[in-house]
Amino acid sequence: MIEIGGIFSLILLIACVWAIVQIFQSRASTGSKVFWIVLILLLPLIGLIIWFLAGPRGSRY
Repeated sequence: MIEIGGIFSLILLIACVWAIVQIFQSRASTGSKVFWIVLILLLPLIGLIIWFLAGPRGSRY
């Protein structure tokens, strides 16, 4: 049986992977991309919140 913490961790992992993909697709500079990815990897929940509010967006085709 999966616990609530396990489900939350899985959702957080999926959100982190999605955010990193969006960062790679953005038009931000390489340094900016590295900064955001490191922030998300070191502080997953807080990093995602900060990225969602202020981070680079994926390019629109």
